[in-house]
Amino acid sequence: MTFVMWSDDGMSFENSQSVTLGDLTFDVHVAGPEDGPPVVLLHGFPTTAESWSEVVPVLVEAGLRVVVPNQRGYSPGARPTGVDQYATDVLATDVLDIAEALDLGPFHLVGHDWGASVAWVVAARHPDRLLSLTTFSVPHLVAYNHAMRTDEDARERASYIRLFRTEGKAEHLLLEDDARRLRAMYEGAIPDRLVETYVSTLQEPGALTAALNWYRAMSADLAELPTVTVPTTFMWSDQDLAIGRAGADACGEHVDAPFEYVVLEGVTHWIPEQAPQAAAEAILARVAHGR
Repeated sequence: MTFVMWSDDGMSFENSQSVTLGDLTFDVHVAGPEDGPPVVLLHGFPTTAESWSEVVPVLVEAGLRVVVPNQRGYSPGARPTGVDQYATDVLATDVLDIAEALDLGPFHLVGHDWGASVAWVVAARHPDRLLSLTTFSVPHLVAYNHAMRTDEDARERASYIRLFRTEGKAEHLLLEDDARRLRAMYEGAIPDRLVETYVSTLQEPGALTAALNWYRAMSADLAELPTVTVPTTFMWSDQDLAIGRAGADACGEHVDAPFEYVVLEGVTHWIPEQAPQAAAEAILARVAHGR
């Protein structure tokens, strides 16, 4: 098996390997020593595996084996049609199956945004597969959903979800005028080179619909996700326009294991891109104190 190293400039992937699961083929970037502690990084919406491009070199330098998939809908070969193909449990199973295909054994799991949501599901329902959990921006889904029910600020921040769940309209609004509204979502906090990577991926046929299907396939049972029992770090940034403090502050109530809550000041939602050193340090600290 060939393992792909990060490019020398630490800013982009040289190439990727393919991991085939049934009828789907995922683009998966792997860096670092084969015998290093394994860590899987999950990107969010509307980004790609490249969102971790400044985090990975720090982890590799520390000796970790880093696995970064373009997830379902983002990999061209893993873009099935149908909303049901993007249920959160399905996305979580993809993560476990990719780890198994790469023979990782128990691994450290990291996620940002939607990747964090998937990571919480993996940790809550399959704790035996993980050594630790580090999530950015999105807290435990019970805390998030409770805030949505009880906190007006949380509801206002999440008002965009109703649009994203509207088939056709969301795609039209986000892609028209050379994806002007999609580009605006990055708040000027992400380097142009990454914005172009993200936008070009989501402009591929069917890609944006697939990514939005993650929202459309959400089920009510996520609000009843079990307590997480693996060592966990959660990082939230105080300039996050999508996630408010109420849910973030309550995250630790749903972790029955060593837990650290880190608040970044002056940072927006895009933690991996805007604060990669802080993100990497949080991951490394949690890996060092995992099971």
